[in-house]
Amino acid sequence: MSTFPFVMGALAAITLIGVARAGESQTRPAANPFKPFEETRNKQYAEQLEAYLRHGLVQEYPRRAAQAWKRDYTGIEAFLASVEPNRKRWRAVLNPPDLHPTGPPQRRPHPPLNELGGEWLTVPLGPIQAEGVLVVPAGAKARVPLVIAQHGIGSWPERPFGVLDEGDAYHRYARELVTAGFAVLAPFNLRSAERRGRIERLCRLADTTLPGIELTRLQRLLDAALSDPRIDADRVGMWGVSLGGMATMFWTPLEPRIKAAVVCAWFNHRRNKMAVPDPRYSCFLETQEEHAFFRGWLTEFTDHDVVSLICPRPLQVQTGKQDRIAHWPQVVEEFEVAKQHYEKLGVGERCEMDLRDGGHEAHVEAGVRFLTRWLSKPGAGP
Repeated sequence: MSTFPFVMGALAAITLIGVARAGESQTRPAANPFKPFEETRNKQYAEQLEAYLRHGLVQEYPRRAAQAWKRDYTGIEAFLASVEPNRKRWRAVLNPPDLHPTGPPQRRPHPPLNELGGEWLTVPLGPIQAEGVLVVPAGAKARVPLVIAQHGIGSWPERPFGVLDEGDAYHRYARELVTAGFAVLAPFNLRSAERRGRIERLCRLADTTLPGIELTRLQRLLDAALSDPRIDADRVGMWGVSLGGMATMFWTPLEPRIKAAVVCAWFNHRRNKMAVPDPRYSCFLETQEEHAFFRGWLTEFTDHDVVSLICPRPLQVQTGKQDRIAHWPQVVEEFEVAKQHYEKLGVGERCEMDLRDGGHEAHVEAGVRFLTRWLSKPGAGP
């Protein structure tokens, strides 16, 4: 059978379809110009808002801070009194809830750290619990100092001891502290960015913050740990890595029992880190880490100003030049401003930076040395 009639029919059909579509294109109304206009208008408004807020947060910060801080460097007592109004406002930023124990603390052996005699410590606080690892050096013959070892995001309280520390960012620093004669309390905090962001949304509705809740949890754990007769309640330090460094920066100003602090892989040029995108570092504004934004933080509390709420207690800042959380020269610049609080009080030796070529990781030798200096002997601290 010839295929010619079929082919001719198909061509005719295609021709008719083409004619019909050509007619449609002639009668179809022109694209409505409103949609691209509205999208452009909205984009321009967003850019206006971002420029307005960034200018206020970054360029206007020095003027605003100068009005908010009235530090008196004539002596330590005068200094502490002069920053007390700022401390109260910092507490209002975190707004920790008032949570009290609803039962006795519970301690049980913790198998992942059996060889260290590790215990899992739980304090019931009504609808939630404060939890963490407690390790006391075996055979301690006198009361020992305690260091709070705070894990970062994506981590867990066992990781500073070397448990599943892929990448070796923690370098087993908590284990090294135990070897050096320190008891270690490693609180369990919520660990993923996604989960922290979800909870932070609820915290905003409840007029609190997740770091505020976790501060209260830490304080109740500390109450329980310091009731152990093997631990010296007057010699407590804190060493946090990454988001644990944030916890150390945030909580030390509000917990006077912390006598010395090590902030690792967190201290930063805070205004730039939060609000100024730059290819040399990761800017929080460009990420989905919603959990890292808190109402009123940059009104007066960039990192060098928060340090003045830790001062005159000893502080070590650990920074790696290859750490992409920051452009390290900016971190050095911010640290030099922070150190001035100590120098003006005549205690500059209490504030130091450990700057290395590494990345987002603990500097074990430096941290152990620093905490040993300030916490190893009764009365050694400020």
